[in-house]
Amino acid sequence: MADTPAAGSGNPPIWVPCNFLALPEEQSRLDTARAVLVPVPIDSTTSFRPGARYGPQAIIQASAALEDYDWELDLDVAELGIHTTPLLEPHVGDPAAMAQRVRQAVSEFAAAGKVTGVLGGDHSVAIGSAQAHAESIPGLSVLYLDAHPDLRDEYQGTQWGHASSARRLQDSCSLVMVGLRSMCFEEREYLREHSIPFFPWPQHDGAYIREVINRLGPDVYISVDLDVFDPSFMPAVGTPEPGGMAWYEVLSLLQAVAEARRIVGFDISELAPNDGPASCAYTAAKLAYKLIALSCRERVSPR
Repeated sequence: MADTPAAGSGNPPIWVPCNFLALPEEQSRLDTARAVLVPVPIDSTTSFRPGARYGPQAIIQASAALEDYDWELDLDVAELGIHTTPLLEPHVGDPAAMAQRVRQAVSEFAAAGKVTGVLGGDHSVAIGSAQAHAESIPGLSVLYLDAHPDLRDEYQGTQWGHASSARRLQDSCSLVMVGLRSMCFEEREYLREHSIPFFPWPQHDGAYIREVINRLGPDVYISVDLDVFDPSFMPAVGTPEPGGMAWYEVLSLLQAVAEARRIVGFDISELAPNDGPASCAYTAAKLAYKLIALSCRERVSPR
């Protein structure tokens, strides 16, 4: 963080960019960026606690406090180039139309081969984002990290809400689910009938990670509902569910997937920043930072 010049010093003002990692233009230009982030402030399908509409801006604001250099990966993440788009305007009257708006926004970047991440918003943002990636990447697999399977065909009058996200993706992508801790009977039957691989939490050792990877194709989209984390660690979510994953349990899984497969895009959803401490937004920002690094690091010359 730059020091503020003393009053009357004659130094020019220092401006802090309002993008992910507060990057200067040379590291955030769209034409040279390897990664693109699309903030989507929508929570019109939230069924328990609203507030995820404030998540994208909270994540971007918190990211300014992150170090550009990731010591665990020995990588300066800023050097990858990260372009942050303006906020995508919500369509609150029609969840299906909103899903298509997300799809259209993401399609351009995904088709150009940029690692594209959507910052939600509720988990309905996953529908359009994953569909956009599936259009340009045949055989796409989706690794779905969530406390809930989101496989209801319809919930509260819509088929395009956060409780139906995975159900809508089933038509265009193969799914692997990790972290499940709660589901309705309809969802349990759907998992069985369609043989969707799922790994409820807790898993008692790390052996499940190899099985997860074996069920994924070569190209993987990562969809993260932050309620996959235990609420003692991540309380600021729309539907907190006890007994969830810890930070390094999620990170170990993502690192293993990145080593064995190609991560092409991701979404991070359900941060309701007003329902928890500032550490929740910081953690969500760190997760986005890690996913960008894991997705793009092989495209950067080694040190």
